[in-house]
Amino acid sequence: MHGLWTRFEIWLSEHWPDGLASLNPPATDEQIAGLQKALGVTLPDDYVACLKIHNGQASNSGGMFDGYEFLSTDEILAQWTVWKELLDGGDFAGYKSDPANGIRGDWWNAGWIPFTHNGCGDHFCLDLAPDTAGSQGQVITMWHDWGERERLSPSFGAWFTSYTKRVFSGDVVYSDEYDSLVNREDAELS
Repeated sequence: MHGLWTRFEIWLSEHWPDGLASLNPPATDEQIAGLQKALGVTLPDDYVACLKIHNGQASNSGGMFDGYEFLSTDEILAQWTVWKELLDGGDFAGYKSDPANGIRGDWWNAGWIPFTHNGCGDHFCLDLAPDTAGSQGQVITMWHDWGERERLSPSFGAWFTSYTKRVFSGDVVYSDEYDSLVNREDAELS
């Protein structure tokens, strides 16, 4: 994880210095333990290793991951709490999603831990409650108003490795229009 982040930070310093400056310092052991206790989960080791490098980004500082902001431990809990309150209030009663293989058919599940958001209620999540064909800690999409749930990767480490490869190859670029890292095709359309 350290090697990938170092290379990514070098890339950011050349292509998006403001994005590099938006990264928070490492999360402390106390912040990580507090988050896990509040969520009632044990976060995957590869994700904890990431948080120990950067505890997300400063809020409203552009999208680090495919146009999505990288959430800090405080923001993870804030976003998760909104969804949990909706779940507990019965807002999703009778609603099912259209999940990819390995993802539960819930509209939202308390075991889906958001680590990004786009400011509109959409997230990339760590799935800590996968269906039988899924893997613990897989990365999935969660859309607030659309039922599709896509499996992006079997783990956070695999997802981050794949994402940084896309960045280094030029498939993901910084866009002034979006003030975010986005797919090259999206940047060219703007």
